[in-house]
Amino acid sequence: MDDIGKSLTKIIKERKWNEEFNQLMKEVMRDPDVVSFIQEHSEMLDNSAIEKSAAKLYEFVNEKKKYQENKENQLAPGYQPKLIMNHHYIDVTYVPTAELVAKQREKSIKNLIHSMDMPKGIREATLDDFQNTSERLQAKMEALDFIEAYLTAPKKFHRGLYLQGSFGVGKTYLLGAIAHDLAESGFPSTLMHFPSFAVEMKQSIGENTTGEKIEAVKRAPILMLDDIGADSMSSWIRDDVLGVILQYRMQEQLPTFFSSNLDMKQLEEHLTFSQRGEDEPLKAQRIMERVRFLAKEVTMQGVNRRQQQYENN
Repeated sequence: MDDIGKSLTKIIKERKWNEEFNQLMKEVMRDPDVVSFIQEHSEMLDNSAIEKSAAKLYEFVNEKKKYQENKENQLAPGYQPKLIMNHHYIDVTYVPTAELVAKQREKSIKNLIHSMDMPKGIREATLDDFQNTSERLQAKMEALDFIEAYLTAPKKFHRGLYLQGSFGVGKTYLLGAIAHDLAESGFPSTLMHFPSFAVEMKQSIGENTTGEKIEAVKRAPILMLDDIGADSMSSWIRDDVLGVILQYRMQEQLPTFFSSNLDMKQLEEHLTFSQRGEDEPLKAQRIMERVRFLAKEVTMQGVNRRQQQYENN
């Protein structure tokens, strides 16, 4: 920017360049944005002030052209020039483009969605893209009801959803869409593939980070446990990991979501038997009491969309 100003100052001072300068200024003064700005501020600008602002006017027109033509040598990529008044002279500032604002907003939204071992693209899921079939409409309406209630009173307790249905009906996608909608209003969520988390927890024993990981998950403002019940659990994972997380969230009344191929009754049966075949119905009931307190069961039906996409490809 300084180079442009120095160059034009030199042009102004050296008479042999006067003709070239006049030609440059003719082009600048024909620019509709320049004309409009000078007319708008005519009471503050005389010919002397406009002449002294020549370098800034040239900078504005030149950079605007680069921006419109999407050239790489812009002074401020992602920003577009704007004329302003600065102590009775014309100056140039740079404001974010609509594209940059949109990218920054989407980045901030994604940063509010903490995804742990979730499928690619889930952080970009939206309710607008969630296909409204008759089998999935109730689930979407329940999701919208939760979002509306939570945004209205975020400090009150709101039951999450227990999304139950067969493979590929959109349970995980809907969790991601709910998280995305909440993030648009500034509320963070943690989405976690529970079977992968269980494996990670077992590995954390040797690293002595078990307590740290449980603390991070149980305190998440909004927690979404995906694919719970997909694998058999050890008694330790069921009682000392899942049980501890759910107990804390029930006591603190923190919104919690689940997705599963099993309905709640089937999940209770699944949790009754540990990996070693131990029959522990009371411990399973204790877990399910917390699940039922935290979430409302919603059944999702429909075609297996993952299989459908695979066949179409």
